[in-house]
Parts: sequence; C-alpha cells; structure tokens
Amino acid sequence: MNIDAPQSESFILFELAGTAYGVKSTQVQQLEMVDNITRVPNADKNVEGVVFSRGQVIPAINLRTRFGFEKIPFDLRSRLVVVKVRERTIGLIVDSAREFKNIPEESIGPPPDGLATTNGHYLSGIATVEGNAILLLDLEELISPSVPQASGEQG
Repeated sequence: MNIDAPQSESFILFELAGTAYGVKSTQVQQLEMVDNITRVPNADKNVEGVVFSRGQVIPAINLRTRFGFEKIPFDLRSRLVVVKVRERTIGLIVDSAREFKNIPEESIGPPPDGLATTNGHYLSGIATVEGNAILLLDLEELISPSVPQASGEQG
C-alpha cells in the first residue's frame, strides 16, 4: 500500500500589529532591513516611498496603514518583504519577519465569511499551526488597488 506524504506549502511568516501573517515563499524574493526609503510626493497613503533593492527601484508599501492599523516608527526588527506578483515587484513593510514554515494543506481553511471587508478580500485562508492562527495573504488582491509599479516595469 502506497501512502502519500501529506501535502504542504512553504510560507514566509511575519508579524504585523501582534498578528501572524504568511505569504507563499514562491512569491518572496528577499527580506531586507527597512532602510533608505525615498518619499514620493502625492503618493498613496499606504506607500512609504521607494527603495533601491538589488538594482531596481521598488515601491515600499506600509502594511500597517494598508490594513488600517496605527503607524509606528521603524526599528531594528522592521523588515521589507520584497515580493513579485504578476511581474510586479513590491516591498511590503512589516513589524518583523519571523520564519520560513511548511504548512500542511489540511491546516489551512478558508477565511470566515465575515472577514471579507470593504477594504479588500486579501485573505486567501487561515492556517492553524501549533494552536496559533496565521492569516494567509492573497498578494494579487493585496496589491491590486492603486499600488504603483516598480520603475521600468509594465503591467
């Protein structure tokens, strides 16, 4: 009898306002310290500015303001999670990046109906790992409303 191993997917976990979030590791290019953000005049309130990362200029989105949380100063734990979605490279500013984790498919459920708000449907699921909830983000939905593209890219 051939018993298949449980299927799992790898995620990068980070924290924001005391809550754990995850994004598929296949969409993450790198994690960096939050440093040298160049402000952009008249940018969307969620855009902190742009950063120069590995040869390209990318927008830096503050997920605290994007999710409606209080903005706080960046510190040594703050991280820029550089992701690539639909040929767009975006930096997501988070409170801290915690770990890389494989999450079994059976630990992931759909978000409850009441969690989809008018601010966006950017939760792809909720994982329960070691008794803790991890909100899994749908990056395509997250970046869809008026987030600028990286310099030189077309979308």
